[in-house]
Amino acid sequence: MAAAGLDFDDAGLSSALTTGLAEVEQAVLAAVSGADPYVTEMARHLTYAGGKRTRPLLVLLAAHFGKPDVPEVVQAAVVVELTHLATLYHDDVMDEASVRRGAQSANARFGNSVAILTGDYLFARASDIVAELGPEAVRIQARTFARLVQGQIRETAGPRGADPVQHYLDVLAEKTGALIATSARFGAMFGGADPAMVAAMAEFGETFGLAFQLSDDLLDIASDTDQSGKTPGTDLREGVLTLPVLYALGADDPDSRRLAEIVQGPVTDDDLHAEALTLLRDSVGMERARATVRDYADRARAQLEVLPDVPARAALDHLCNYVAARTR
Repeated sequence: MAAAGLDFDDAGLSSALTTGLAEVEQAVLAAVSGADPYVTEMARHLTYAGGKRTRPLLVLLAAHFGKPDVPEVVQAAVVVELTHLATLYHDDVMDEASVRRGAQSANARFGNSVAILTGDYLFARASDIVAELGPEAVRIQARTFARLVQGQIRETAGPRGADPVQHYLDVLAEKTGALIATSARFGAMFGGADPAMVAAMAEFGETFGLAFQLSDDLLDIASDTDQSGKTPGTDLREGVLTLPVLYALGADDPDSRRLAEIVQGPVTDDDLHAEALTLLRDSVGMERARATVRDYADRARAQLEVLPDVPARAALDHLCNYVAARTR
């Protein structure tokens, strides 16, 4: 079964995920359809651009440790996807990105102000829906939102004397890990799973979230546009030093020293950009970053051991394998 680009073996789980993701997709589109046609067009822009729907998938999978068919599960999946979409609008403005998910970014199409307001609108829609899920869900969502914003602030401020690698991992834990942890937590919680399983799923989500984002960072260097959904080396053009770059800069060899000369800031010159990508793809930094992704994927897999041995656990284990393998 293909769900969010992944194959799961259990036929019953596959069917349930297919149905659930279709319900989430319909509900997300309904949630971003406002009375004003222009607002609807802007809010639907990235929704129509697609995406892996990883966060809703985790909600649905985590619910299978309880009762997956309760309507609150789909609502929770919509909340996390709307929240994620909102952050993409804001991130593209911050990064001055021109492409998102293989399509023109919202800020490039509509302008920065409109893109920011659209992100705000999506946050508001997520807040409206989460209010229907009760005060505990509202509290979790608010704390998650705070971590997302804190991560963005931390990234904007820079390491400020801290170890650059640890600073970068801390940023990812807040910007990506926080919402993925909430996705897994919401699924188990609204599925009525045992509190211990809810806690285990939240821990798994945070660790898996780091592995997932780090693998995306590697794909930005190693893949083509069709695989990553954005132009290769986008982070370099924006002056963002991701983990492979940080590791490569820490090595003492001629290629690393040359790379350090190039990445003093945003790499906008096409020839220098191509040279930097070539240096990175063959660097010890890439190999070390791949090992770090595998390490986080292994940690996430180990956190699943306390969960019942059911098809959903096997599917989550498969997700870990997929994330670790897709950057090879």
